[in-house]
Amino acid sequence: MSLSDPALGQGLTLQWEEVRRALRGEVDQAAFGMWLEPLVCVGQEGERVVLAVPTRFLRDWVDRHYADRLRALWRAVNPGVRAVSVEVGAPAAVGSARPERAGRAAEAGTADGAADAVAARRPSGRVPAAAVASASVLEEISAPLDPRGTFDDFVVGKPNEFAFAAAKRVASSEAPPFNPLFLYGGVGLGKTHLMHAVAWHLRLHRPDRKVIYLSAEKFMYQFIKALREHDTMSFKEMFRTVDVLMVDDVQFISGKDSTQEEFFHTFNTLVDRGRQIIISADRSPSDLSGLEERIRSRLGWGLVADIHPTTFELRLGILQQKAQRLATPVPERVLEFLAQRITSNVRELEGSLNRIVAQAQLVTRDITIDMAQEVLADILRANDRKVTIEEIQRKVAEHYGIKMADMHSARRARIVARPRQVAMYLAKQLTPRSLPEIGRKFGGRDHTTVMHAVRKIEELQSADPALTADLDHLRRSLGG
Repeated sequence: MSLSDPALGQGLTLQWEEVRRALRGEVDQAAFGMWLEPLVCVGQEGERVVLAVPTRFLRDWVDRHYADRLRALWRAVNPGVRAVSVEVGAPAAVGSARPERAGRAAEAGTADGAADAVAARRPSGRVPAAAVASASVLEEISAPLDPRGTFDDFVVGKPNEFAFAAAKRVASSEAPPFNPLFLYGGVGLGKTHLMHAVAWHLRLHRPDRKVIYLSAEKFMYQFIKALREHDTMSFKEMFRTVDVLMVDDVQFISGKDSTQEEFFHTFNTLVDRGRQIIISADRSPSDLSGLEERIRSRLGWGLVADIHPTTFELRLGILQQKAQRLATPVPERVLEFLAQRITSNVRELEGSLNRIVAQAQLVTRDITIDMAQEVLADILRANDRKVTIEEIQRKVAEHYGIKMADMHSARRARIVARPRQVAMYLAKQLTPRSLPEIGRKFGGRDHTTVMHAVRKIEELQSADPALTADLDHLRRSLGG
């Protein structure tokens, strides 16, 4: 039978509805909405059912992760079906997101009727052929996206709620609400997750938009490749004509003058054309030493959103969400134990939960706090590591660009004295050392000198936002 056989219409529609119901029952809501909701039933060719999706990326993902299950479910509904194929919703192979519309499109058997069905599926209408053709090039340049990196999978708390709201506004806006959006924070706090979430949202809801997400390192390598092949015009055309450009870990191009020059011109061109730019880094724009002043200035043009270190409540929420999706139940007391003890970053937190669950599944052990302590002994030891005064001095000296010896010297110049006071303040905050002990580590100073330094920094924080930002950055880098 062909796709246009009218006898297939109602029966195929009912079968598709049954398959969708079964899938919805097996897959969590976020995954269903992301990967399976866009599927439309086009029709049937002999023993093969044909489904369609709007982009090649979605087709490849469904083929890799759901093809076998789709075939098994359809054969359970109709034993005559031997294969299920997924095709890109280019003009000839399209349908509707709703089964009843898919049936009518199959019965009509015309490209026009099918194209109308796609327009009903997407507010933006059909995807232009040129956009479909360029999708493969964009996917080659863009870094792969984590399927768990969606807005639905992001646990929101006080430390990250501002960055989350900003990313969501950017993803859902027709024109850039602020440009660029600059996200910064320590390792594993959610910067990359939010950038992936924006990309997923756009791929699902605006597949006609050209989006590139990549690391600053890959941006540099693409530029070097273009220089080597004498093809910089193609590089400029690709990066300066996108609708959304997302560059992760922009601090990587610090000190790389040629790459900075190209990034600067790409940035200016996209802003002038009203295209959205999203940047992430481990520090605020003003703290990105090694970047040209003109670039730091432009990075601060739009909205700068800091993602703060996680709180106990946020870590527990992240673990609870992840535990709900695991096949093995995890006692609440164990989740609370992990949230209390593993404070470094979210990736290590989630990895610890995975290790516990894998241990329970592979060797059939009950999940208890004692078991968690045994399995995660190395991680727990690392998180219990105490910050030393020497480490604080080294980090502060690097941050302010002074010598380590200045921490112990008698120099009183402001350029040296203020960083030294900051180091004393952090030593009092982050170590169990007494004031006399701290003084001895700073060139044998008296405990009253340390006390004065602590009070001075406490007073200055309320009136000096730059100092507060410095302290926050230093605490993060020291794991405090």
